[in-house]
Amino acid sequence: MGRKKGATLVHDGPPDDFDPENPYKDPVAMLEMREYLVREKWIDIEKAKILREKVKWCYRVEGINHLQKCRHLVHQYLESTRGIGWGKDHRPHVFHGPKVEATAD
Repeated sequence: MGRKKGATLVHDGPPDDFDPENPYKDPVAMLEMREYLVREKWIDIEKAKILREKVKWCYRVEGINHLQKCRHLVHQYLESTRGIGWGKDHRPHVFHGPKVEATAD
């Protein structure tokens, strides 16, 4: 009755017929786009929660050496929280900006 182990859920991308210039032209496409954005936002939030649990576990296991051993997890967590959320927290505006993609120089 439950999901098979290792099975992944597949969902559609954004609707093809959505026009960002005139979003109210097709109300069904507008609602599908809104559902898509909310779904993607929840996926990002859940990924951040998983990373937060990993950071907590690393801090607990590593003890006094957590600053060196957990640094990569902390950076992943902070980068995953950039630009997500529903905008009701009181963090400075610079933290709400879009994620900056790392470029290889």
